[in-house]
Amino acid sequence: MDMEDFEFGFYDSAERHASDALSLYEDGKITQALARLDKAIEANPMNSSWHFNKALMLDSAGRFKEAITQYETALQLNPNDLEALNCLAMDYTRTCQYDLAISTFEDIESMNPLFEPCYCNRVITYTETCQHDLAEQMFYLAQQIEPNCPLCFYNIGNSLFIRGLYAKAVRCWLRTAELDEKHPQINYRIAQAYWCMGDIRLARKHFLAELRVNPGDVDVILDFGLLLLEINERDSAREKFNRALELKDDCAAAFFYLGEIMMEENRGPQASELFRKALEKNGELKGPRYRLAQQALAAGNTEQASTHLANELYLEPEDGNVLYSMGLMFLYIAAAAKAAKQDFIRDNLDNAQKCLRRTIQADLHKQKVNASWLRDSGHAYHYLAISSAMKGQFQNACEQLENALDIRPADIGILVDAGLVNAATGRRRRAVHCIAKALRQRPHSLRLHALSGRMAAAELMRKLRRRKEKGKRIDQDHFFAAKKWS
Repeated sequence: MDMEDFEFGFYDSAERHASDALSLYEDGKITQALARLDKAIEANPMNSSWHFNKALMLDSAGRFKEAITQYETALQLNPNDLEALNCLAMDYTRTCQYDLAISTFEDIESMNPLFEPCYCNRVITYTETCQHDLAEQMFYLAQQIEPNCPLCFYNIGNSLFIRGLYAKAVRCWLRTAELDEKHPQINYRIAQAYWCMGDIRLARKHFLAELRVNPGDVDVILDFGLLLLEINERDSAREKFNRALELKDDCAAAFFYLGEIMMEENRGPQASELFRKALEKNGELKGPRYRLAQQALAAGNTEQASTHLANELYLEPEDGNVLYSMGLMFLYIAAAAKAAKQDFIRDNLDNAQKCLRRTIQADLHKQKVNASWLRDSGHAYHYLAISSAMKGQFQNACEQLENALDIRPADIGILVDAGLVNAATGRRRRAVHCIAKALRQRPHSLRLHALSGRMAAAELMRKLRRRKEKGKRIDQDHFFAAKKWS
């Protein structure tokens, strides 16, 4: 206890500490504010509003688990505090405790069905758990109570965006901006949606609008730089990434994107240095190891490339194009290792299959949300079959090639490999059918004619062998019959 507690009186000092904490918090001095508020709570731990205020401060510092403890304490002292319950449910969502979040929101609804935030914020919970129908249901319930809530439109916009319904998301977010022009990052979200729709002009307009309001937002600067990089405005993109480093000198993503520009400009050594700097700043960043693997492979260093790729795969990349590329690189390394009679063939084949399967999963997910596929899964199935064949798993290879042909029935490369694998597994009719189909598309291909001829000759030899064996059986039957009746 401080001397000032005796000077001002025990409870008066606690109120003073709480008041000072609020002032410090409003000045952005969260650590000092929490220290002051702790003194107030130490003097009077039964004041529920101080526990509630401490929880809000912890929320602003991103310390959600600690905030939950304070909200729960506040509710023990004041069980009917709807605001505390609402904030607690939101923190349960932030910490992925979705069942607790839903039950808490339902408790609020039972206590006061007209408390609009319990519907509005439940939209977020249902969106994060991919229950989008329920998210929309909560949105319409909230609208009946407060039709002009900007947060409702913002939250349902997020649900629509995740589902790939970008035009509808834009309409909701424009409504948010109309109701609350100072809503955090609203122009940023609109810019992202227009970008996904391919409307670069409007995306650019809203990125600039966001940066006029909040010029120091590093996330917005980085995304705007990526947009500029996509439309090949490298110098402008470079300026944005350097600006991000001025604001945050340990920004690993900025180093990585600058490395991407160097790669596009064929400045490999400088790109490698930037990728390594990105990893120094953030060892968990996805992307730099993938690029370093590409450079190692181009230099003929397959072992180093394999190590970089394995480390990248450990980070579980989600981009279907990256996964597909990594799968092909693993497959190439395995083939090179097999040719050189090295030992690490199977590990690379296993990793190739992991990448290609995840590519297919990413494509299927994109299809489910009514968006375009990241990459045609037919190619992924094709290379998955090649990896299975390299492992001697010809039955799996046949199945994967059939999946590939379901998606790309006229692909000559897939048809030829399907013919070869089916022939190797004794499915000669299917093999002949696949090669014949490929030959119909390329009737002048000498390779296909030769392959078709070899398969036809093999099929003819098989039939002749069967006839010969059948003839032997008939001769034997005649011999035994003659012997029996003689």
